[in-house]
Amino acid sequence: MRANRRPFTAFVLLATLFAFLGCDKDKGNETPGAAPPPPPASATAKPGACATGGGEDSDALSAPFFPKVVKAGAIDYCLDPQGEVRAFGEKAKLTLEDVCTSAVDGECEVYKRYGLKRFVSLRYVDGSGAGGSVEIYLSQYNDAAGAYGMFTKRVVADGDPADPSAPRYLDAGGAGAIGTGRAYAWRGDELAELQYINENESPAQLAKSSEAVLGPLAKQIGAKIPGALDKPPSVAALPVAHLVGPNALTFFPKDALGITGAGAGGVGYYKDGDRRYRLLAIQKADADQAKDVMKTFKAHAGSTVVPAGPGDESLHVVLQPTPDSPKVEWLVTRKGSLVAGAGDEETLIHPTEPPDAQAKVRLTKDEATAKLKDWFAAMPASK
Repeated sequence: MRANRRPFTAFVLLATLFAFLGCDKDKGNETPGAAPPPPPASATAKPGACATGGGEDSDALSAPFFPKVVKAGAIDYCLDPQGEVRAFGEKAKLTLEDVCTSAVDGECEVYKRYGLKRFVSLRYVDGSGAGGSVEIYLSQYNDAAGAYGMFTKRVVADGDPADPSAPRYLDAGGAGAIGTGRAYAWRGDELAELQYINENESPAQLAKSSEAVLGPLAKQIGAKIPGALDKPPSVAALPVAHLVGPNALTFFPKDALGITGAGAGGVGYYKDGDRRYRLLAIQKADADQAKDVMKTFKAHAGSTVVPAGPGDESLHVVLQPTPDSPKVEWLVTRKGSLVAGAGDEETLIHPTEPPDAQAKVRLTKDEATAKLKDWFAAMPASK
């Protein structure tokens, strides 16, 4: 399903413009863009701002996660001694509604949709006085599924994770990513979003200096955030072979592929030879629950039964969320307690192209069947 379409080239441009507008095209009235804007920056820190060891995180719950000082090459970055740490929601002075009005503005409903229950914003500054700063948002959710879903929305959304400008993998927490001016670290029920800003730098300088500070800082935060490192079961069920990248994954905490009632599901982006495709996994506790998911898909207007499919029962599912979006075809099948699917790579399908051109980038039924059979053959016997 198409949701939150955001070309990754925009990711780089936004990082260099310093005016990061929020973006979400699914369900809401949020402002278009990649991420929420930071709070207004304070005056550039003067040389020696970190000489006394940096500022304090006045929020007792988040303070253990943030080092007071972090090295970026020869430069120290520290918690802004003149900055304000703001905490919202559970066990905080400010409410979640205050997040909407004074922190993330247009993206408030996006956070809430994933189950936001707590939010902290703070800033690191460049101790050399060269003008750099890092804005950090730490968001906590009702469960790990919500936090990981928000992570995949930020890193992949519905863009193409194979795009050269897509955020790269970063070994931070349970999952991390880094790109020009931005980094992310997910672990358990929390997500840290880091944004580098320096209005004194050219785009090339910004790319280099942001990498130097965001990588080490995201890794330290990811190591200190508590919680499990395991991805949700539906994501863990996806095969690793042929993924276009370690973070080429999208997670729906509910309503996988936009199908109401389908439950939580993971989607991976793959390439085998010159063929791009996606795989869907909805891992349930038992076969009966998986059968219920198949009933939900079967009730969808674009679904037809496929006799003698690759699993215990199979469906051909056609999705088109809006009249302007391309039709995306899936072969969805149940294998025991797993509902699995093989489908088109939507980012390569252009609705304005003739059907024969679209057919070149679509999976055929035989190809989809082969992908699912290969996946099932590699599963442990218990699956």
